[in-house]
Amino acid sequence: MIGYLDGTMADFFGEMCFIDVNGVGYRVFPTTALRAKLKKDARVRVYTYLNVRDDAMQLYGFVSLSEYEAFVLLIGISGVGPKAALNILSTLSAEKLAAAVEYKQVSLLTAAPGIGKKTAERIILELKGKLLAPPNASALIEAPEDLFSPPDEMGLEDAIDALIGLGYSRQETQQALKGAPKTASVQELIKFGLKKLSK
Repeated sequence: MIGYLDGTMADFFGEMCFIDVNGVGYRVFPTTALRAKLKKDARVRVYTYLNVRDDAMQLYGFVSLSEYEAFVLLIGISGVGPKAALNILSTLSAEKLAAAVEYKQVSLLTAAPGIGKKTAERIILELKGKLLAPPNASALIEAPEDLFSPPDEMGLEDAIDALIGLGYSRQETQQALKGAPKTASVQELIKFGLKKLSK
């Protein structure tokens, strides 16, 4: 129903963000990849999925069409709801999810909050052949730390902001990111933090 929003990033509230489109504020639940890219008052285009329940209508936001496609496929699997799908895509990029499915990496999926081994195995079974694994799929699975993008203070702050956007406090996120690999990218920092916070 609502394929994307093209407007201005208005504000953040907990795990949600508000996108202003011609004076109408849309409440969106973003993935961490999207959350890390959103800057207040900046012009944005956000791909969205409208989930309709008996008691609510919720918009989920994505940074790319590949992320959107992965979300739609995930929620089509029995036992995987929108929240679980968002957790998976907030832990793994769409490309890394495709690589995890291609190489049957259950442990990468169970790193997402609320995803157990049986659910991860079902995801791999049902998504096999439906997600196009990138040419560097094996590197995404087995890449050593020194292949990740060198982080900087801004990268660490982006990871902290993304985790705060999921409902964690700044103190919790800073504690969770202690001991993270010094060469980790923003996405890897988010994954590292989520793994520690979900324990």
